[in-house]
Amino acid sequence: MKILMVLTSHDQLGDTGRKTGFWLEEFAAPYYVFKDAGAEIVLASPKGGQPPIDPASDEDAAQTDATRRFAADADAQAQLASTRRLSDIDAEGFDAIFYPGGHGPLWDLAEDADSKRLIETFAATDRPVGAVCHAPAVFRHTTAQDGKPLVSGRRVTGFSNSEEAAVGLTDIVPFLVEDMLKANGGLYEKADDWGPLTVTDGRLVTGQNPASSVGAAQAVLALLNGN
Repeated sequence: MKILMVLTSHDQLGDTGRKTGFWLEEFAAPYYVFKDAGAEIVLASPKGGQPPIDPASDEDAAQTDATRRFAADADAQAQLASTRRLSDIDAEGFDAIFYPGGHGPLWDLAEDADSKRLIETFAATDRPVGAVCHAPAVFRHTTAQDGKPLVSGRRVTGFSNSEEAAVGLTDIVPFLVEDMLKANGGLYEKADDWGPLTVTDGRLVTGQNPASSVGAAQAVLALLNGN
């Protein structure tokens, strides 16, 4: 079992002068769900190398068992520091693709042609595609084989408008994940703000927020295990 995890390379939070990137829990929790299941994990990002960690996700209040495990895992840290360049990745040989969130993907992965190519290839070959929190942003331009948006007519979730408002970034982000999914014909679902929700529709798995990162990874594994 070989899983591709794709992380953002974008570290600027709009014009605020603040830093962003990927949300550490949304990487660490799925990473260990996959690793503990015996998966081979390949990490990639648009620029390659060390992807930026959102500083807020590395603060004490944001720590979880998975992030603490990562902090003590030199091998995982070394792997993260040397992600492969996304343009060099071929979908061949991978069983699933998974996108951790954080605000960074709204700027780069949502518009990235290589990401689009990979997602469309995985979807067309009936392999699981997973994304959590802000990472469903990657479905902004992806299409199914019939030419319609990949999420059209499918049950999906992602970071909600109310959660974005709660963190004060509604007017900073380039678009709202919930609005985009609905505009692309997605059948958007949400739980209470910050509550876990994972939605599986066919081979497409989406999670609403950081609390959904474990569930989203487990849902991808379930698909790979034929459940």
